[in-house]
Amino acid sequence: QVQLVESGGGLVQPGGSLSLSCAASAASGRILSINGMRWYRQAPGKERELVATITSGGVTYYVDSVKGRFTVSRDNAKNMVYLQMNSLKREDTAVYSCNVDLTLLYIGRRDYWGQGTQVTVSS
Repeated sequence: QVQLVESGGGLVQPGGSLSLSCAASAASGRILSINGMRWYRQAPGKERELVATITSGGVTYYVDSVKGRFTVSRDNAKNMVYLQMNSLKREDTAVYSCNVDLTLLYIGRRDYWGQGTQVTVSS
């Protein structure tokens, strides 16, 4: 019914950059609004961590460890959220997942998750 498709993960050397994207789609007319859009990550053996958030009004939040290096943005017309990651460090290695707060016709407001994309920072 609702799909979140992520792309852009991969292998990069320390200091490099990657850009992630997440596209939300649903049957025509079913998405009434997109509220918060978020990126989470989970490294092996660690709990899932909220990395960045962008509200419907464009207000952003970042976890301290990525401030100044990561940038979250969104394109409301395309129902997409992006995460630009610069100056990547080995400790950024994780599976990154998008989470989108949607209001759907007949269903109401719910959270949806992408499938996750692996980001590996290694030389």
